[in-house]
Amino acid sequence: MALAPDDLAASLRSAFGDTLAEVAVALGEVTAVVPHGALAATMRRLRDEPSFRFETLIDVCGVDYSTYGNAPREGPRYAAVYHLLSLANNARLRVRSFAADDDFPVLPSMIDVWPSANWFEREAFDLYGIVFEGHPDLRRLLTDYGFVGHPFRKDFPLSGHVEMRFDPEQGRVIYQPVTIEPREVTPRVIRERNYADNE
Repeated sequence: MALAPDDLAASLRSAFGDTLAEVAVALGEVTAVVPHGALAATMRRLRDEPSFRFETLIDVCGVDYSTYGNAPREGPRYAAVYHLLSLANNARLRVRSFAADDDFPVLPSMIDVWPSANWFEREAFDLYGIVFEGHPDLRRLLTDYGFVGHPFRKDFPLSGHVEMRFDPEQGRVIYQPVTIEPREVTPRVIRERNYADNE
């Protein structure tokens, strides 16, 4: 039998108290916000305590909250979001933890808790620049080795910084500054007010 989202949220509040910055239930899903300093201990308890038993880490993704909901956001910019599954209790949990420093975002690695975090954390590092302290092999995963920047950050230019192409004269791939001229974004067609009200 599945652990109801409201029951899971109540159990989290009871077990962790003030350790969790927030516990919310929305659309039938539970989200807990954990301060970065308490993340490692909290995740270990979520895995080991019989009342939770989140033995499976499904995913880790980075998020850039510099603008959220079309408005600038107050507070830390970068977060890692962990999706956990308890097969024993038939429950899911989303855990969000914000990095304290926007200029150099650092969070503890969860590889010691769930080895499956390895490539997920590498992906978040590659695309968002979140450094996972304690990760044994934090290298780029999806971009090229010489890639500059982190392409999923909201301030990364859409055209990038450099382009690569094969040069037949040199017989190798070369890098050069982007030669694409920036395009103006054409606004979508906006219909007159009360367009749908007319017959």
